Amino acid sequence: MDRLSKCNSNYVPLTPLTFLKRASKSYANRTSIIYENTRFTWRQTYERCCRLASSIRSLNILKNQVVSVLAPNVPAMYEMHFAVPMAGAVLNTINTRLDAKNIATILRHSEAKAFFVDYQYLQLASEALRMLMVDSTQKGQSWIMPLVIVIDDVDSPTGVRLGELEYEELIHNGNPRFVPVEVDDEWDPIALNYTSGTTSEPKGVVYSHRGAYLSTLSLILGWEMGNEPVYLWSLPMFHCNGWTFTWGVAARGGTNVCIRNTSAYDMYRAIATHNVTHMCCAPIVFNILLEAKPDERREISSTVQVLTGGAPPPASLLEKMEHLGFHITHAYGMTEATGPALVCEWQAKWNHLSNERKAKLKARQGISVLTLEDVDVKNMETMASVPHDGKTVGEIVLRGSSIMKGYLKDEEATSKAFKHGWFFTGDVGVIHPDGYLEIKDRSKDVIISGGENISSVELESVLYKHPRVLEAAVVAMPHPRWGESPCAFVSVRQNSSGQTEDVKEMDIINYCRKNLPHFMVPKKVKFLSQLPKTSTGKIQKFQLRALAKSFQVSEKKTTQVNKEIPDEQIMTLSRL
Repeated sequence: MDRLSKCNSNYVPLTPLTFLKRASKSYANRTSIIYENTRFTWRQTYERCCRLASSIRSLNILKNQVVSVLAPNVPAMYEMHFAVPMAGAVLNTINTRLDAKNIATILRHSEAKAFFVDYQYLQLASEALRMLMVDSTQKGQSWIMPLVIVIDDVDSPTGVRLGELEYEELIHNGNPRFVPVEVDDEWDPIALNYTSGTTSEPKGVVYSHRGAYLSTLSLILGWEMGNEPVYLWSLPMFHCNGWTFTWGVAARGGTNVCIRNTSAYDMYRAIATHNVTHMCCAPIVFNILLEAKPDERREISSTVQVLTGGAPPPASLLEKMEHLGFHITHAYGMTEATGPALVCEWQAKWNHLSNERKAKLKARQGISVLTLEDVDVKNMETMASVPHDGKTVGEIVLRGSSIMKGYLKDEEATSKAFKHGWFFTGDVGVIHPDGYLEIKDRSKDVIISGGENISSVELESVLYKHPRVLEAAVVAMPHPRWGESPCAFVSVRQNSSGQTEDVKEMDIINYCRKNLPHFMVPKKVKFLSQLPKTSTGKIQKFQLRALAKSFQVSEKKTTQVNKEIPDEQIMTLSRL
């Protein structure tokens, strides 16, 4: 048998790009994309991607160079998930919630050669590019600015331009018979996603074609996504490439329902009009749907399958959602795992249980996806597996081909994440007797607010820059809408008169608003004369968490119909 070798007939590098080619042949006339009054078939989508890939190559963008995009869930964002790697380049989708400084940092770190910008974010992008130029000049660096391509609205063009290049013109001028750049090695990069754009040194997570392919298969199998799904894009495509469903919907010959805004009105309208069967979202979207006004709602005629992640939704919330016609499946993952790594697969024997018990089972993170080789919870001192008792905690570790290639330009962080043959997630959990895993805490003190991950360390670093802050610690506190929100505990330096009372809560909050994206700003600031510490001087956050649980955040409700959700409130998974 050792004389049987690999050849082009029996060995082909794995890549999710094959899903689009297959869809264009097998489902040629089936609707691929719906966006307002615009419709495309799979044959048309494949041709448009070929044209765009051809134009990208004509811009002298070479293999493995980065192409960035700042856009909502519009057809162009979907098409670029195929067109960019078809041109041999690497796709970098940027979180639209970030501010100009963070976007500039990502563009610089990734060395993006092209920057596609939706017309809605032109002002933000322009400011980021201005910052790049100023910073490069001040540092005396020779920085080649990325080519900027404007994405106008394909359904209702605005005519807005920024320079000479425009998305639809690139497609019009491209070659419909373009032959995609061959993937010689399935280990080649396909995408670059940033875990955080809020530090001076963001972590750029690099995905391989192989990892993206296997992760896609895992999720459409684990979620039991059948043929011809109608998928609503309520999860931003910039989060882990839409948890790989950008490629997964093509694999199943489904229909992508794109919406620019994640409002209750738009989601209900899309679900009812197009008979949506599947959608992904953070738990915050549940509240948006549940709190919709009567004139925003539409009747849901058939069950909508929902895959969610982030902080486990309360049992009462799951019950309300299922009553509306949504069937919830909980997952766990992170950017480094190419999206969801664990899915809470349902077992038939649980059907007879009470609703409360079902909800508790559904809130667990579950078992590994099929193409993940292994998952475990380890004692970090001995590296021994914890007993399956649902009580003994340890760090969650993963291993498999869907794990990232590594962090771009950060060998130290990559080697720290990969140890002893495992990827260390930094999350603490337990394993129940039935083998299902549940997160109990986050060793990195990550706060999950409406699905958006907030690092307490990053927030604390900003607080410590305030001239009057002596000590600072940030923990999660309950929030009626977002699940969790940041709560800051600070001790203040005395002023020249020996007083501390002159520093008010709004002083700290306003300072944070000037230096952080709005979703990271603390919702409450509590002043203490001294923060609780261990004998070695380490702040005892468990005491602060217990105190924060007693705090309440009031929320003003809007009365405007179809009000677009503010950027600082619509929260989505960044680690998922």
